[in-house]
Amino acid sequence: MTFRSTTEADLDRVAAVAVGDPVGSISADRYRAELAQRMYRPEWSWIAEDGDRIVGRALWWGRPDSEHPVALDCLHVESGVPDRAALATGLLKAGLDAFAAQGAPAPPLYNLALPSDWRDRPDVTAAVSWRTAAARAAGLTDEVERLRLEWTPRSGTPTPAGRLVFHEGSDEEFLDAFRRVAEGSLDDETRRSLARDGAEATARDDMEFYLSCPGERSWWRLARTPGGELVGLALPSATPYHRNVGYLGVVPEMRGRGHVDEILAWITRFQAEAGAERITATTDTGNAPMAAAFARAGYRTAEIRLIHSAPGR
Repeated sequence: MTFRSTTEADLDRVAAVAVGDPVGSISADRYRAELAQRMYRPEWSWIAEDGDRIVGRALWWGRPDSEHPVALDCLHVESGVPDRAALATGLLKAGLDAFAAQGAPAPPLYNLALPSDWRDRPDVTAAVSWRTAAARAAGLTDEVERLRLEWTPRSGTPTPAGRLVFHEGSDEEFLDAFRRVAEGSLDDETRRSLARDGAEATARDDMEFYLSCPGERSWWRLARTPGGELVGLALPSATPYHRNVGYLGVVPEMRGRGHVDEILAWITRFQAEAGAERITATTDTGNAPMAAAFARAGYRTAEIRLIHSAPGR
């Protein structure tokens, strides 16, 4: 068995791999299209070969300007392989070791997209089981489950409540807001970052991440009371595929007053008025208040994302 990254000569074979499982499928058309945009790349596409036959593939994804891959999008091993988890583990380790040797600051996470009822479907739980075992064995032992939500115009555009004032702000003001809203957050990644790096580094990392997203910095707003007290922040953003909610938060002393609904409504209205036909969002399944706010705003759960990452990432 050979584990290796691909070359241009392999790409037709890689694209032609048929994934029969109910999860982890990337179509040939999508792979080719995003390969042309440098979101998939030959050096980020790894295969397991038995002789001249591809029996497994791992497709890592990144933004067009990414120096290193951001996430594993697809992990597949042929159903006839006796121990799919063991082969997948070897393939993941080979890829992750190569990325580390190339200077990647942390192992890319594994983002496994699942139907919202996945725990009730034996075919899906079986497909998740060996992939999860492989991710853990390869060192991606931290796990969080997230809701992937979406809004469409059928849900209706929210009207302004008028209790808050939204305005542009300086980088320093936004950095302070990031720092303040992180306190007491129910978001798993934020809590781990606070424990590991502290409030200042967490705020700077969050701000740098959203500055790197396809959305525009000019879209960002601070939310205040009419008297000028900071309530929170609203960061409409975008992915390579859709407009999205990006980031929103309420400072601790203003929580429990319904402000999250008004901030989310402002973001939704901003994106809808810009012509968005779909607005996506994510939140941890453990963040019940935020999930409830999305439901009140007309966002529906489109899928579940099971995210595996390295400890301390």
